[in-house]
Amino acid sequence: MDTHTTPTPPVDLEPAARRIAALLDGIDEARLDGPTPCPDYTVRELLAHVAGLGAAFREAARKNFGPMTDTAPGAGLPVLADDWRETLPPLLDELVTAWRDPAARQGMTRAGGVDLPGEVALRVVLDELVIHGWDLARSTGRAYEADGTTLRLVLDMLTPGDGRPRGSSVFGPPVPVPDGAPLLDRAVAMSGRRPDWEPGD
Repeated sequence: MDTHTTPTPPVDLEPAARRIAALLDGIDEARLDGPTPCPDYTVRELLAHVAGLGAAFREAARKNFGPMTDTAPGAGLPVLADDWRETLPPLLDELVTAWRDPAARQGMTRAGGVDLPGEVALRVVLDELVIHGWDLARSTGRAYEADGTTLRLVLDMLTPGDGRPRGSSVFGPPVPVPDGAPLLDRAVAMSGRRPDWEPGD
């Protein structure tokens, strides 16, 4: 009997978090009220959603339960703080650091009002960072890149039928893509977005 198994690749939030941080400087005030691939969110509200999920999953990693971890993501349109350019990058750094603590991945935690294993919560937040990073890039006319290992983890997380949470409420039903589509397109489509989405669509 073959006792060899394929090891689960380690989940590292830093590349996805850094990619979002790198996009922020290119978002001028005129773009904040523009559309995004999330139909109910403008760029402003998407940034506020990223800030909210960053804070919530940071506290989930710390097992510091309260309003941040207990509030469902669809409870209302998020409001972007005036100082988002200064506060969002360090918040993303704190999120990465919190999930690098081995204790964050052990046992159960809570995010969005849902109790789930720490290892699953880590993959959920990776999924959120990658897909919403792509959202921000597309909304503001920039390219988005992610490594193959990260994209395979996200695609697996989003694939229906695995019994795991499907990320935030702004992820819609999967969109069909051609056979052989790039990993990024497949992950984006599985989140309910058209990979060829452009502002004004």
